[in-house]
Amino acid sequence: MKLSRKLLVAGAVALTGTAAAVLPMATSNAAAACAPAWSASQVYTAGNAASQNGVNYSGKWWTQNESPATHSGQWDVWKNDGACGGSGPTTPPTTPPTTPPTTPPSSGTKMASAPYVYPGWGNPPAPSTVAGATGVKAFTIAFVLASNGCNPAWDGESGLTGGVHASYIAQARAAGIDIVPSVGGWSGNKLGPNCSTPEALAGAYQKLIDAFQLKSIDIDIENSDEFENAVVQDRILNALKIVKQKNPSVKTILTFGTSPTGPNYFGTRLVQQAKALNANIDIFTQMPFDFGGGADMYGSTVGATEGLKNLLKTTFGYTDSQAYSRIGISGMNGLSDQQELTSTDTWTRIRDYAKSKGLSRFTFWSVNRDRGCAGGGVVSNCSGIAQADWAFTKISAGF
Repeated sequence: MKLSRKLLVAGAVALTGTAAAVLPMATSNAAAACAPAWSASQVYTAGNAASQNGVNYSGKWWTQNESPATHSGQWDVWKNDGACGGSGPTTPPTTPPTTPPTTPPSSGTKMASAPYVYPGWGNPPAPSTVAGATGVKAFTIAFVLASNGCNPAWDGESGLTGGVHASYIAQARAAGIDIVPSVGGWSGNKLGPNCSTPEALAGAYQKLIDAFQLKSIDIDIENSDEFENAVVQDRILNALKIVKQKNPSVKTILTFGTSPTGPNYFGTRLVQQAKALNANIDIFTQMPFDFGGGADMYGSTVGATEGLKNLLKTTFGYTDSQAYSRIGISGMNGLSDQQELTSTDTWTRIRDYAKSKGLSRFTFWSVNRDRGCAGGGVVSNCSGIAQADWAFTKISAGF
């Protein structure tokens, strides 16, 4: 995302996330007592206990509205602690459970819409404010860069677990919003060129996954240092292959620029190398803007998406529906860097197209800019057009 580096705001904020109280598991001389019944609205953190259908579970990391009965596989958020039924703080359900699945059902690759937020600039809105007004369920948080070599850090400066980014993530999760960190972007000191081997780069990605117990990771591969660099492209792909092997449930996303008719030379190479290296990428997300002043942003976005679909079909042997299910759209609300105009009406049409084709990811740059300022130009804290606050986020949430 190009605008991301133009108006960087310095500063750090202490971590302010609020953790739920630990729910102790009671004991019984006969069978383990049932912990308090799981609640979809309750926030649970690592070590919190809950019961469902006569089984005790303990949380591995932060979770909300993820049923233990269907989210207790090897790579999922809950640990199955076994049957319960002794006297305890709550009464187990009176209806006998059906046989629960041993692994969670597949949800495919489709994700909740996750608009980009940059906590470092552009007057970032409070997550609870945006969630309450729009119903958005996820944010993509920008950007993780390199610090002192191959070490991941927000903006390349503030580490991972401290500062304004970590504080914002804690607030988002407290508001029921999942997060997808974005690694890279248009400018800055990036991990791809700084990590000398795929193994080192995968290790940097793993630090990010472990720090926030991620379900997804977005690699925003741009500019001549990564996107237009064959060595670094391959390093990133091989690193994501390692990540996927170690974290099978974590979705891997590649985000990159495009032409109005689909991937350019470097985008085509990226997709074909993903196949050649068996990188097992879940989602290929294109950024259909900055075409050089294109007037029809709906037509250009559809053309770019159809071009990527055709490339995925020929490269991987997918059907139309399989190819669409591996594609994402990442637009730019209001005025793009090159003054291309995407109105709320146009964005609604793009969203409806994405839904109709079964695309897996739908996002835009950025929530910071999702406020009206007609005639305001291309700036960090508003869209440059007349609009209601959070209109693009609300449209996206309908994906």
